[in-house]
Amino acid sequence: MGLALAVVLAVAGGLLTYANIYITEQVKTQLSNQRITMPSGDAIADERIKPYLEQYAGQEMTTGDQAYAFAEHYIAVHMESAGGGRTYEEVSGEYTSLNAQIKADRAAGKEISQTTLDELDSLAQLRQTLFMGNTLRGLLLNAYAFGTMAKIAGYAAIAAFVGAAVLLALGLLGLRHSKTATGEI
Repeated sequence: MGLALAVVLAVAGGLLTYANIYITEQVKTQLSNQRITMPSGDAIADERIKPYLEQYAGQEMTTGDQAYAFAEHYIAVHMESAGGGRTYEEVSGEYTSLNAQIKADRAAGKEISQTTLDELDSLAQLRQTLFMGNTLRGLLLNAYAFGTMAKIAGYAAIAAFVGAAVLLALGLLGLRHSKTATGEI
C-alpha cells in the first residue's frame, strides 16, 4: 500500500510541477506582452507607493507579485487621488444623473450653462479614467491570483515528492522486513 501511495504522490508531484511551470510561464508571457515597466524615481516618491514598488523600480512587469504591487499600490493610489476618494460607481452615478438633468432641462427649453456642461465633461473624463483603472487593476490582480496558484502548486509538488520519498523508503523497508520476519509472535 505504501509503495502504491508513493507512486500516486510522485505522479501528483509531477503534475503539480507541470502546473507550476505552465502557470508561471503563462503569467510571465501575458504580462511581458503588455510591456509594462514598473515606475521608478519621482513616480514612486509618494510614501503610499514607494515601500511597495521600490524593489521593482524600472523592471519589466513579469510576475504576479509585481502585478499586485502595481495594481494595489500604484493604480489604486492614483485612482483614489483622481476620484477624490470616489469610486467608479459613484462618479458614474453622478455623470448619469447630471446628464439626465441636462437632457430634461433641454427638453423643457431651459438654457444649460457652460459651467454645467464643463462639469459633465469633467465627470465623463473622470468616469473613463476610473473605468480604465479598475479594468487594468482587475486584469493585474488576476495575474497575481494565477501567480499565487503557481506558487501553491510548486509547494504542493515539493510536499508530494517528499511524501513519495518517505513512503517509498518505508515501503522498501517493509518489504525488506517481511523477508526476515518469521511470523512468530
